[in-house]
Amino acid sequence: MSSADFSRTPWVDVAKRIEDGTLAVLALGACEQHGAHLPLTTDTDMAHGIGKRLADELDALLLPPITYGDAWTASAYPGTISISPRTLQAMMEDIGHELLRMGVQGLVIVNGHFGNREPMLLAARTLTKAGLPVCHLDYPGLERFAAEICDSQPAGPGFYHADEVETAIMLAVAPEGVDMERAEPSYPSLPPTFGSEPMQFRDFNPSGVFGDPRPATAAKGEALIAGILGESLRIVAAWRERHGI
Repeated sequence: MSSADFSRTPWVDVAKRIEDGTLAVLALGACEQHGAHLPLTTDTDMAHGIGKRLADELDALLLPPITYGDAWTASAYPGTISISPRTLQAMMEDIGHELLRMGVQGLVIVNGHFGNREPMLLAARTLTKAGLPVCHLDYPGLERFAAEICDSQPAGPGFYHADEVETAIMLAVAPEGVDMERAEPSYPSLPPTFGSEPMQFRDFNPSGVFGDPRPATAAKGEALIAGILGESLRIVAAWRERHGI
């Protein structure tokens, strides 16, 4: 099976797939700092890379990714471009309504950025009520797989940013964007109210790295992706059964 990539597919072929019955897969990313060794598009590259593999397994339509997200916490680092949660929610809802109009059976969202979660959940609720079933995925099982596969410790529980986890996945999906010669560890002291109030990460982390990216390898990235993909397929199968699609 293989996906139909919107960026490489004529409309007549998309029409045929919709006529036969199909899902769509949409990656949510961000344009956000990821230290000196990873590109600003890391979240988008990761989500779209995993989304491509998921779409291949589902024989689904692979939509162009949403390349901007709510990255306010990193806006003090040059290069980060953040959009408002309202804008992101509206984009997802507009895309979803267009898919519904076309006759797509359901939408699977692969989210690659923490700040996108709230607008994603609200958009999914709106679209589901409108008649388009939505399954949203946040790299299911990642914390367990990271503990099994990676050698370094995360900077915080379940918190992965420009570290071994993200660097390994990038080495698997977009190695041309990784410069391991510039990879350096950083374990900043997290403020006691971290996660309980809005804050700019640059206030306590000059480099933007949370953890140690140096042990990352493409093989570890492939193993992480395999675990995420397996969990994602399990969830999508249950979702499809619930909605009869």
